[in-house]
Amino acid sequence: MYTGIVQGAFEAVEVERRPDFMSFAVQLPPELLEGLTPGSSVNVDGVCQTVVRVDGNKVWFDAMIETLRRTTLGQLRKGDRVNVERSARAGQEIGGHDIAGHVDGTLELVGQHESEDNLFLTFQVPESYRRYVFDKGFLSIHGCSLTVSNLNKKSGTFEVYLIPETLRLTNLGSTNVGDRVNFEIDRRTQAIVDTVLDYLESNLSTVVKEVSA
Repeated sequence: MYTGIVQGAFEAVEVERRPDFMSFAVQLPPELLEGLTPGSSVNVDGVCQTVVRVDGNKVWFDAMIETLRRTTLGQLRKGDRVNVERSARAGQEIGGHDIAGHVDGTLELVGQHESEDNLFLTFQVPESYRRYVFDKGFLSIHGCSLTVSNLNKKSGTFEVYLIPETLRLTNLGSTNVGDRVNFEIDRRTQAIVDTVLDYLESNLSTVVKEVSA
């Protein structure tokens, strides 16, 4: 599990591709290498990845076909910078929200504008996921815990506001209109929405009969 508080954006220094498979290495600073061993979990641009090996300051990961198909890691290039968060530890402060690193898909950046101290990014949510997105709700975008603002349910667009600290620590400031980012909906929200909808669907006919009677 992760908290959505990205610890930095670091360079992918090696990318090796084979059919439906990719190995890549991210160069991490000493403070993020401490205690990191094969089998450890690391959030890379919102994707839960398992450490394959640690070679000096290079940390290697393998991405399988489902990851390559569903996330932006399929387009990763050597020299790209990726958001990184080590897995959460028991008792650690959760500054964002619980994130599993199980990406639902990608969002398109459809607009951006700046103010003196903020960057505003506008994304569009696929229609099948719009039921889980609410104003002031949580969403993980490229591994960052962000708050949904100015949601337009009809068009499926919403904004996130990025403060200077977020821009300093993450790669979101380098995204351009038309780029895609990984997203993960809040699982608690999904569970509540799906439970309510399932209940209503299962009991709607009974309710209609009672009203008609």
